[in-house]
Amino acid sequence: MGRLFGTDGARGIANSELTCELAMNIGRAAAYVLTKHSEARPKVLIGKDTRVSSSMLELALASGLCSVGADVVLAGFIPTPAVAYLVANSGADSGVMISASHNPCEYNGIKLFDKDGYKLPDCLEEEIEAIVLDNAVELTMPVGGDVGNVFYRPDYIDKYINHIVSSIDVNLDGLKIAIDCANGCASTTAEKIFSRLGAKCHMIHDNPNGVNINEHCGSTHMEDLIDYVNANGMDLGLAFDGDSDRCLAVDECGKLIDGDKLIAVFAKEFKRSGRLNGDAAVLTVMSNIGFKHFARENGINVIETAVGDRYVLEEMLKNDYSIGGEQSGHIIFKDFATTGDGQLSGVQYAASMIKNKKTASQLASVMESFPQTMINVTADTDGKSKLKTDETIIKSIDNAAKILGEDGRILVRASGTEPLIRVMIEGKDIHLINKLAREVAAVITERASE
Repeated sequence: MGRLFGTDGARGIANSELTCELAMNIGRAAAYVLTKHSEARPKVLIGKDTRVSSSMLELALASGLCSVGADVVLAGFIPTPAVAYLVANSGADSGVMISASHNPCEYNGIKLFDKDGYKLPDCLEEEIEAIVLDNAVELTMPVGGDVGNVFYRPDYIDKYINHIVSSIDVNLDGLKIAIDCANGCASTTAEKIFSRLGAKCHMIHDNPNGVNINEHCGSTHMEDLIDYVNANGMDLGLAFDGDSDRCLAVDECGKLIDGDKLIAVFAKEFKRSGRLNGDAAVLTVMSNIGFKHFARENGINVIETAVGDRYVLEEMLKNDYSIGGEQSGHIIFKDFATTGDGQLSGVQYAASMIKNKKTASQLASVMESFPQTMINVTADTDGKSKLKTDETIIKSIDNAAKILGEDGRILVRASGTEPLIRVMIEGKDIHLINKLAREVAAVITERASE
């Protein structure tokens, strides 16, 4: 992980850590790095989520890009996967998404995409960092007609909606679907997508005001959606996060369907129809042990990567795998998208219900999850570094692993996007894993703060 970019772009508290000046400099450096081999005037597409600081950072980024001669296309409030799709299908040289995804409104972030709609590899992000932080390259500032222009294209969002609608070959007629937009980007697209496909949409948390994004709603707070599904007899509930690159679901009984189960359903569907390349699904080390049991029973190979959808995608591209993702709901369909897409996942799950003539719960029953618990410990950069150096922390983790044996596992990792250390334990005995998680978290809390 670099000094500026984490596992999912540059993030921080807007106007404090992620300032307008920094955004402008990232725009300048990104334009140089991404287009330095192009002789034509570069074009960069910018999208943003609904948090109040996004417009401020959008203008700063646009100013930085224009100041080095790049043209800017502003697509407005639009999901992250829409930016990735549009960059690859609009002739842009690169794309930028202003979003802090599932984080609270005071945070924001800058995600960069190349001309093909893929998140930038580490080497390019490091090159941008060197320009922003170390002045590694002296950038030329054009004047006169060589300064970049800004174009407004709010109509671009319709291209994305058409793309998602065309990803399935069945109608969703008769399905009653509750949709939680997290007061984020899906508020501009979800109802249009699912209504066009024939579903009867019941929308919640789809009125963003700049500060309510992800606030007790969306894929990180499933309670409201579960209650709504139970109270209103829905066939399916879908929850997205602030920039709509995640999706979690709720079945007709109000039971959560997490990313692991969604991927299991998709992998089985793909294998049945001959579309599961390598008979494999790509997951991260955070995925539930239950997926491996499901995979063995269904002849599916499990490929594990580090946490982060960028690493999932790298593995998928390297070996041409069809499906991959994370328990959190980042799911990548390589045939349709270059990044995780929550609304695409939701459409695909609803289509599987129709094709298989099954309820949401019947589909999800293909996989049984092991009990899993996670505790987040607040830690700064120094605290995170102690995971690899502090003998007391290492010993506590090793002791927990020995107690769990072959019936469980412990995974302790520093978050790449938040000031947290995550302690995750899973196993057959819920009381034991809760106890062990609390003990390990207590040790980390004490040692990481010293």
